[in-house]
Amino acid sequence: MAYIKIISPGEAQGKLADLYQLVRGPGGQVDQVLQIHSLRPHTLRGHMGLYKAVLHDTRNELPGWYLECIGVLVSRINACAYCDLHHSTGLRRLLQRSERPPGPVLEAIDAVLAGTSSPIFTQRERGGLDYAAKLTRSPGAIEVADVEQLRALGFRDGEVLEINQVTAYFAYANRTVTGLGVSSAGETLGLSPENDDREDDWSHA
Repeated sequence: MAYIKIISPGEAQGKLADLYQLVRGPGGQVDQVLQIHSLRPHTLRGHMGLYKAVLHDTRNELPGWYLECIGVLVSRINACAYCDLHHSTGLRRLLQRSERPPGPVLEAIDAVLAGTSSPIFTQRERGGLDYAAKLTRSPGAIEVADVEQLRALGFRDGEVLEINQVTAYFAYANRTVTGLGVSSAGETLGLSPENDDREDDWSHA
């Protein structure tokens, strides 16, 4: 049970009802992380726009499964069970379409958390995850040397930005969820919107 009042999709009217229609996932589900914004629909619009831009825009160059790994890692550091459950499930679905076995990848995320080695991630991939972990745990400790290390591993500056923005988005989402008591009870886990490159959907929604 959320800590604040939520207007459910069945109760929504006007602008909120229109927004709920836009954010429905497969089967018509409106995730509770989105319903928590119902008293201030403009924040729902902002949340969904950021979410789609950092995770589900085809102009991103890093693989979607890798961006989801960052999300799972950050959510575990922040002890956000809701986001961990949803994005671990979504990550498994993405990995089933790739050459990476889901179980070992999720175990390798735990190795990043523990600071131990794992053969699953390349040195480059591990470097990006280590940056995300440091940014989550000690944001004030990040220095230009951390970004230079990513460049040395072969990340271009736009890719560094993608890693940074996914990390920052999950810091926001995790605190929205944990700070307001959002629950995954009754939800189908791991559903996500289709990739969408239309830039004005959310600025005009």
